[in-house]
Amino acid sequence: MQLYENKTKLLWGGATASSQYEGGWNEGGKGLDTQDVRPYIKRTSNATTATRLLTQEVIEAAKNADPNAYPFRNGSKGYYHTKEDIALLKELGIDIYRFSISWARLYPKGDEAQPNASGLAYYDRVFEEVRKNNMKVFLTMNHYALPLYLVEHYGGWTNRKLIDFYLRFSRTVFERWGDCIDYYLPFNEINAGYFSPFNGVGLVKKEGEDYDQSLVFQSLHHQFVASAKTIELGRKLVKGKFGCMVACFCYYPYSCKPEDTLKQVIDENTNTWFCSDVLTRGYYPSYMQRFFEERDIVFEITEEDKKLLRENTADFVSFSYYQSSVASVEEKEKTAGNLVVTTKNPYLEATEWGWQIDPVGLRVTLNRIYDRYQKPVFISENGLGYRDVLQADRTVHDTYRIDYLKKHFEQIKEAQKDGVDILGYIMWGIIDIVSAGSCEMEKRYGVVYVDADNQGCGTYERIKKDSFYWYQQFIRGERENAQ
Repeated sequence: MQLYENKTKLLWGGATASSQYEGGWNEGGKGLDTQDVRPYIKRTSNATTATRLLTQEVIEAAKNADPNAYPFRNGSKGYYHTKEDIALLKELGIDIYRFSISWARLYPKGDEAQPNASGLAYYDRVFEEVRKNNMKVFLTMNHYALPLYLVEHYGGWTNRKLIDFYLRFSRTVFERWGDCIDYYLPFNEINAGYFSPFNGVGLVKKEGEDYDQSLVFQSLHHQFVASAKTIELGRKLVKGKFGCMVACFCYYPYSCKPEDTLKQVIDENTNTWFCSDVLTRGYYPSYMQRFFEERDIVFEITEEDKKLLRENTADFVSFSYYQSSVASVEEKEKTAGNLVVTTKNPYLEATEWGWQIDPVGLRVTLNRIYDRYQKPVFISENGLGYRDVLQADRTVHDTYRIDYLKKHFEQIKEAQKDGVDILGYIMWGIIDIVSAGSCEMEKRYGVVYVDADNQGCGTYERIKKDSFYWYQQFIRGERENAQ
């Protein structure tokens, strides 16, 4: 007797993010955003951290500096390559395209009463091309980039006023492009507000000081409320589904020592599940009470906030997955991660950037999420950052990426057999973009190569890698098997 049959046809897709892809930082009236002031720092042991723990001094220095020292200002110059890039995605054959809208392109300061007409016209063109090429849309409404004016004049997400500004932005999206969008994500990797506060919530560090954790969690709470209000409004105006997203690190205990297992549970709760618990279940989880009390963290939550969270939970849960992590109560060798440093796993290989490659961890994560929430799951980010080499004959032989994708896709299929309801898989940086972790163009994720370096030099020509043809054939095969 077959108890379970997963009939969901997976959507196979690719993703970009406005701040990492578009460029055109001063085109069409766009305002500066928080990613535009993150400098490229030649990679050292702490370069990744230094690019995302910004002080006001660093921000001021960015305003009159050489734009090419700030890679997000160029991105992949997608602002100028819209038709070409979407045509490449059509040729690739993806079912769904995940991209984001630059808040500062629609509302340059963030608090204006009316949107910027040039910004509207640009995204009109993007949506028109995507719809013309019959791709579904997974829209990230806010992918880290916050108008810098809101940081400098309002204190970023510490200020409750940002909820209303964000809701105005959301209404514009719903009313202008709601008919084109299938899946909505109010905030990318919302748990980044905890471990990467500048990226996540626009919180500026004071020189030589740590972040005020009460401000961090007040900011996160304001994003939770903004997400709930956006879902509430969206359900009145559009037909798409609404999700939440966290960065998942798939924690393992270093050993079978009970204390390591306890630390694994605590690390995963605070770093990952806290945010998705609030947005999917609709209330603050009990385990955070002790966390807040032991750290003297205090912030405001109103009764109206609690009601909003309870009544406007996510329809689906999405997540990014690049590597697994290890929890240990003892000091062990560390390795870098996409957002957090972790204990090195002796059983895994790592990339040049220290990211531990673990396809099985993706299956583990899918099972953990579905078991926890019993809601459809979307893999909204996954991929391999690598220093690809453009050959003299204008080819890129990225067999390592093909191997990475193949092994991760095998684990997705296994998770489906486990009974996980998976909506789809979206490959990160489908066209080469600037890495959000280290501000590098040369840490490449795409199946399409963009001819540019970390200093903004190059032709920005688009070149199909070997992985383009492999992914194209894979999607074609999946489509034939589903018929």
